[in-house]
Amino acid sequence: MAAERFRAAGPVGTPLPAPAPLAPRARLLPALAAVYRAQLSRARVAQIPLLFVATFQSVGIMVLMRGVVDGGSEARAVVAGSSVLVVAFVALNLLAQYFGQLRAGGGLDHYATLPVPPAAVVLGTAGAYASFTVPGTIVTAVTGSVLFQLPMGHLWVLVAVVPLSGAALAGLGAALGLLAPRQEFATLLGQLGMSAALLLGVLPAERLPQPVGWARDLLPSTYGVEALARSFDASPEWAVIALDLAVCAVVGVLSLAVATWAYRRAAVR
Repeated sequence: MAAERFRAAGPVGTPLPAPAPLAPRARLLPALAAVYRAQLSRARVAQIPLLFVATFQSVGIMVLMRGVVDGGSEARAVVAGSSVLVVAFVALNLLAQYFGQLRAGGGLDHYATLPVPPAAVVLGTAGAYASFTVPGTIVTAVTGSVLFQLPMGHLWVLVAVVPLSGAALAGLGAALGLLAPRQEFATLLGQLGMSAALLLGVLPAERLPQPVGWARDLLPSTYGVEALARSFDASPEWAVIALDLAVCAVVGVLSLAVATWAYRRAAVR
């Protein structure tokens, strides 16, 4: 019986069949679009209550500040900072928690087995979380403009502020979640990042001590806040706004690059 099986297998020295070739690696843009759609669908179902909380929180902060700030540059800073705070709550805080949970639960192993570029996973997830903040940011900006009697003719600047600030904050949130040694630390770092966006973004810059002002300059969302605040002027300085948005874009590219490196580092461990 054993001899028959040996003969069926072929003569000694017969080479084994070549292994089947692996599927080609997915290209960046199609993979990014697939991850973006999947994450956006997941966020739409799971994060709607949290988006409501983020919007309610930002509106509540503006109502409280209304009793302290009358108008002028301080009112513009409060409305702009509260609007971008919605982006920070979702793109920084929740994304840090998501990647921390994904790493702790072995979800990165699933992505590592797919022929998907690491950049597509990071960019697609970050883009989905940033896109999810659009309704809350618009509601907060409009409500703040009415509350502080600010002109709304240039609120279209949000079209640039939301994706650029979202990219910078989402990259930071993803990097924090992926580099944190434990899931609990990822949650803590996300909360601390959102608190920094709250304190350094909503409070008027001229009321902050100088050392705190330096820390504000290092926060990725600061330049999005400044661009939105300047758009409330009667005659905005568009060159300065464009410069703020350009700095925000550069910071976004750098933070997403760091998040992609952190993803590669976490996926091979």
